[in-house]
Amino acid sequence: MLVVCILAAACGGSGADTQPVLKDAWIRALPTGAGMTAGFGTLENPGPVAIEIRSFTSPSFGDVSLHRTELVDGVSKMREVPVLSIPAGSRVVLEPGGYHLMLMMPAEEILPGKTVTVEMEAADGRRFNFAVPVERR
Repeated sequence: MLVVCILAAACGGSGADTQPVLKDAWIRALPTGAGMTAGFGTLENPGPVAIEIRSFTSPSFGDVSLHRTELVDGVSKMREVPVLSIPAGSRVVLEPGGYHLMLMMPAEEILPGKTVTVEMEAADGRRFNFAVPVERR
């Protein structure tokens, strides 16, 4: 099982110093000329308090956001999710057909074998950086 390491910045004043763990993460390789792709994996919170992720960024993309695919009246719709809460001692799966990262406006070619940095900012100001491999699946 691939465990993606965290390179975390300073922890904020909330007293919660637990960092989420991103496992089995991957970003879908972009076909030539495509302007967006998606990212997947499992975010785990090993700590005793919930972690709320409020924003996502990457130096490899102009815009990164969290979306969720939902079935509404028999039609699959993608909706942006403003806050991702990871309960204490729990996990949230980012997968095709569910929660996933939308990575738009690539700043460079996003090819298999490359690693992309994705930064997540918590509601308390802490930032977590993850190195995510690009794969063709």
